Amino acid sequence: MILEAVILDVKNGLEADFEAAFAQAKAIISAQPGFISLQLQKCLETENRYLLLVNWVTLETHTEGFRKSDAYQQWKALLHHFYEPFPVVEHYRSIL
Repeated sequence: MILEAVILDVKNGLEADFEAAFAQAKAIISAQPGFISLQLQKCLETENRYLLLVNWVTLETHTEGFRKSDAYQQWKALLHHFYEPFPVVEHYRSIL
């Protein structure tokens, strides 16, 4: 299993709009082959910051499967305009 971890800084004042759009986008990502689960956490210290954690079966189910799919274009249209700066996506694997 691979963990995708992303810190999302949403443009100030757009947090409620982002959360509503993410509720729609969740249905898109959760239907993807290789998707296991996700969490979206809101930061307590920085009001417009979120932490997205997505579990995938393999790195390729995210990078080759989801990212190259039509569904990703829908995800992108719903969410990418909220971010400033654009987030860095990192992938992790468990060592224990």
